[in-house]
Amino acid sequence: MRQDTFNLQDLLEPAITALGCELVGIEYRPSGKHSLLRVYIDKPEGVTVDDCSAVSHQVSGLLDVEDPVPGHYTLEVSSPGLDRPLFQARDFERFAGHEVKVRMRFPVEGQRNFRGLLQGMQEHQVVIQEQDGKRVGLPLEQIEQARLVPDI
Repeated sequence: MRQDTFNLQDLLEPAITALGCELVGIEYRPSGKHSLLRVYIDKPEGVTVDDCSAVSHQVSGLLDVEDPVPGHYTLEVSSPGLDRPLFQARDFERFAGHEVKVRMRFPVEGQRNFRGLLQGMQEHQVVIQEQDGKRVGLPLEQIEQARLVPDI
């Protein structure tokens, strides 16, 4: 995962926790004049619009003072949703047994996109069992994006 989002996580997590929420993860998408900083939060009883508003207000104030993100950006605070993004090793352990989609920064075994049953973590690698039964280890630091596949 990207180093710059980990630095933001260290800055934002205490404030978000103080509001009774868990910081699930952060996505930063630079895009010229319209960059996006998305902060995912969660609570055991579910996230409300008021939770998102309170966290957005607190995080916005912190970011204005600390100014860790270059240029102009839009701040978005959201619940993880049904297709929850997975960011850290603890996420991949927590959701073992669920179906996931993973996109890698660089090809692993000749491919960048994987889909299968999440097996958990093993030696800094995310292990999934693909639909054909093959198990593959994906280096955590090379994952561009990982999401749960909702059961619908």
